[in-house]
Amino acid sequence: MTHYELVKDNDPILHQPAQKFDFDNPPVDPTELFYDMKRIMQQHNGIGLSAPQIGLPYQVFLLGNPHEGDSIFSVFNPKIVDVGKDILMEEGCLTYPGLFIKIKRPSAIRARFSGHDGNIGTIKLEGYTARAFLHEYDHLQGTTFIQRASKLQLDRAKKQKVKLDKMRKRNAQ
Repeated sequence: MTHYELVKDNDPILHQPAQKFDFDNPPVDPTELFYDMKRIMQQHNGIGLSAPQIGLPYQVFLLGNPHEGDSIFSVFNPKIVDVGKDILMEEGCLTYPGLFIKIKRPSAIRARFSGHDGNIGTIKLEGYTARAFLHEYDHLQGTTFIQRASKLQLDRAKKQKVKLDKMRKRNAQ
């Protein structure tokens, strides 16, 4: 089992487009990668995790409920084929713990991708799941959610994070 960790928020890999995962000549075993990423995602209580967040430059991410392991599924080489109308909702990211920003994204999507078994399928997602898919998809493009925020939104979110961190620290004592 390979030991991956979350990269720091200043790691250059987070700002580079990921390369297509080659199932004909896999750079890593796709099933092992799925289980390694699932473990990290659950360990950090995330609803999504992209390969670039653990230092791998591949078009791979996972989505699902970290408390329900069976709900977690892998997304290899995704392609967005249709989008709904944009809505504004708050998001967070494992790369930026405690930072929450309202981001505008489509309310529904249709996407085509492979699972870690290499089988290709199309899925329609709505609401929070569509948002999480698009958030992780952004990671594969080299875009983080803070890049989608205005300077004002980001400054407000950082101030809120400082307040929340102080409150958490007080409550932990």
